[in-house]
Amino acid sequence: MLKSLSTIAVAGLLALSVAGCTTSDQRVAGYGVGGAALGALAGGAITGSGRGALAGAAIGGAGGALVGAATNNNDGRRYCTYENRYGERYRAPCRRY
Repeated sequence: MLKSLSTIAVAGLLALSVAGCTTSDQRVAGYGVGGAALGALAGGAITGSGRGALAGAAIGGAGGALVGAATNNNDGRRYCTYENRYGERYRAPCRRY
């Protein structure tokens, strides 16, 4: 019972910590959490111990955050969606008027 309550508490804190982030920051955090979860599963399965799962979570979380940051196409500029006269939509850096 205590373990499930602590899991719910950690998930709630994680959700609140990401609530104020931008979309790109949320993507990086999502990749980090996913990597940590997969790393914990793999580390626990390979070593059969909690220490292996903890090490796997740390390595997977760091790797996931790096992948999330690398896939982020925001290079400091805001991107907007435009539509040309043929109805085709495309993304480009926002125009400054």
